[in-house]
Amino acid sequence: MITNTELEYKGDQYPSAVLEVKQEADSIFFSTGNNVILKVTVLRDSLLRFRYTTKGYFSNDFSYAIDKTQSHGYNFLELTEGADVYQIKTNKVVCMIRKADLRVAIFDLNGNIILEDESGFHWEENYHFGGNIVKMSKISHEGESYYGMGDKASHSNLKGKRVENWAMDQYAFHKDQEPLYKVVPFYIGLHNKKAYGIFFDNTFRTCFDFAHERRNVTSFWAEGGEMNYYFIYGPDMADVVTTYTHLTGKPEMPPMWTLGYHQCKWSYYPESKVKEITSKFRELRIPCDGIYLDIDYMEGFRCFTWNKEYFPDPKRMVAELAEDGFKTVVIIDPGIKIDPNYWVYKEALDKDYFCKRADGPYMKGKVWPGECNFPDYTNPEVREWWAGLFKELIAEIGVKGVWNDMNEPAVMEVPGKTFPMDVRHDYDGNPCSHRKAHNIYGTQMARATYEGVKRFAYPKRPFIITRSAYSGAQRYTSSWTGDNVASWEHLWIANIQMQRMSISGMGFTGSDIGGFAEQPSGELYARWIQLGVFHPFCRTHSSGDHGEQEPWSFDSEVVDITRKFVELRYKLLPYLYTMFWDYVNDGVPMLKPLVYFDQEDIQTHYRTDEFLFGNQILVCPILEPNAQGRRMYLPRGNWYNYWTNEWICGGKELWVSTAYNEIPIFIKEGAIIPNYPIQQYVGEKKFEEISLEVYYKEGKEKSTLYEDAQDGYDYNKGRYSHSTFSFRGKEKEVTILQHKEGKFVTDYNKYRVRFYGLPFEIGKVQIDNEEVNLKDVLVGKNELLVDKDFTELHIAAKGLKK
Repeated sequence: MITNTELEYKGDQYPSAVLEVKQEADSIFFSTGNNVILKVTVLRDSLLRFRYTTKGYFSNDFSYAIDKTQSHGYNFLELTEGADVYQIKTNKVVCMIRKADLRVAIFDLNGNIILEDESGFHWEENYHFGGNIVKMSKISHEGESYYGMGDKASHSNLKGKRVENWAMDQYAFHKDQEPLYKVVPFYIGLHNKKAYGIFFDNTFRTCFDFAHERRNVTSFWAEGGEMNYYFIYGPDMADVVTTYTHLTGKPEMPPMWTLGYHQCKWSYYPESKVKEITSKFRELRIPCDGIYLDIDYMEGFRCFTWNKEYFPDPKRMVAELAEDGFKTVVIIDPGIKIDPNYWVYKEALDKDYFCKRADGPYMKGKVWPGECNFPDYTNPEVREWWAGLFKELIAEIGVKGVWNDMNEPAVMEVPGKTFPMDVRHDYDGNPCSHRKAHNIYGTQMARATYEGVKRFAYPKRPFIITRSAYSGAQRYTSSWTGDNVASWEHLWIANIQMQRMSISGMGFTGSDIGGFAEQPSGELYARWIQLGVFHPFCRTHSSGDHGEQEPWSFDSEVVDITRKFVELRYKLLPYLYTMFWDYVNDGVPMLKPLVYFDQEDIQTHYRTDEFLFGNQILVCPILEPNAQGRRMYLPRGNWYNYWTNEWICGGKELWVSTAYNEIPIFIKEGAIIPNYPIQQYVGEKKFEEISLEVYYKEGKEKSTLYEDAQDGYDYNKGRYSHSTFSFRGKEKEVTILQHKEGKFVTDYNKYRVRFYGLPFEIGKVQIDNEEVNLKDVLVGKNELLVDKDFTELHIAAKGLKK
């Protein structure tokens, strides 16, 4: 019998007093009497890393999340000692470390508290697995709100919630269900109109409590690993999000076709069914770029094979689909069927690439093919092998994209739905159990897939989509939110999830439009299309178990609504592509919740429905049946109703009437929105002109337009066109200045400039300071056709002298 209570149960332990402090370049080490070391690293003036160890030394510093290609640097760093604290000062913040117990408090330069430890760092020894359960608790300030955390089916403001991070297959999940498919341990705190961020880079199962258990305390903890978190100061939420996105990485530009509309089902087969679906899109004139093949295209669900009965000549089929504008995307899962006659299995077995249990045998689990082994994607040699497997699919058959599913990893008919925790992983030379590797398994699969598709698609850009992901996965892949349900609740959830993913660094995300499980009504499908076209990734997908879910599966009114909104998306492709350029270059989220748009307005802090699509289009979906309108909050500023062109002053809640074939959409005044002509697929037409939709404002506004070849890598060599439009409106005149960068030359030569809300009749037009004949440029009321390369366009009212 154990009678020593210290040995039987130690409980929470805390750092003792600081005994030694030393500085090495950008890092400061605080060592305590009980072997705790806190390492504070100043990466930027507003970005600090806090890393703790309880054993007197640090283990190898390795992270899958951090983008090592990103450079950091600070302008000022000063360490001073006071009576009770050590002070670290940068150009943005002051960090106080308490001598007695290592508790941390961070202030702005005016002395206002930003973030403050409650109990601070503490830990509990894990006698069952070894190592520590590491914990951190912070004070939750009055009125503080919390956002982010990626793939969560909860209210956008997480105050009062507890969430869990453990990648899990959650078929037909529901509101507030935890955990889900993705792990993004990053949140944004906001209080006193100042925002900060915390990224807890720990791949073990983690939990975050946002003043749920104790109303004045926010805490986060992990079942193993280190207490290793990054603090990011704003004070604007925009600065927090962009800094986090730089830290964990940004994608490359996607091919433009991936931003079109996609159609998917479990499953489209045989070939005749695929052709029937694609032909119907063209017949009904509903634009579509992507067609997906689910697991039934394979021979017995074996990855990298084709069912020759369903698809006797896949290369010919893929080429014929491409002639009609469809890009083929195929699914690839991690489970490799145990079959000695299956070449992929045999190669992995010969090379010893499968995951093993702790006592030696290969991990075995049941998924779609039956009993399977699973590659260890945390081994760089395995990733290289996996990448090479895509040669036939991509280079020879001509598939354009790959869809990674079941990669949480999901395993059927076992408790926990995943690998046993004793499974071993290489972890890039840092061997560990599945407890540590589980949350990044899907990301490393997507990474290996990305490297293969990129290699064999060159000189075109790759397209990967994944269900499971950890922070940083956006460098390799897009994503979708998994097996949702055809319900109005899930329409609300999809809206929340996409906004949350966007401010959590993973912008290229969408939901299964219409719901994966169960069957939507025509009205629900129509409302989901109306929302889905404003999400970065836009795809209808269904299980097929409950009926058909193509647009024409419903009545003709739904077909018309689908066409209308998909055409709107295709018109807005240059705007969406420009949004992506801002995301890729500056880490700017493509979707912006209202609190991101105006954090100083307290009315935005709990809004869930409305969001900014890019910088200048406000979208508010209809989320209830039988609605003939809805109340919504129009943020501060002035806006135009997209459908009526009515000018409305914001900063208030209002009723907006909408027909069944509309949702509330508003354009920020002063905006210049580029539009393409409608195409049935990206690249169908060469344009002679594009339109610039100009919304009058008395004042100034900036808009941008990014274009390149829509695929390939020439944009990295300066072959792109980036125009900045500076709008200046006065009572009787308007000036638009255009500044262009880049060497790309577009096919079109003209802008069709349409003015909305113009308070005067156009009487005079000057282009580059030369007056032109109105008859040469005025092609309709408030509509001009001008050369695309103008640097200054000036219009004035009739009779106005200058």
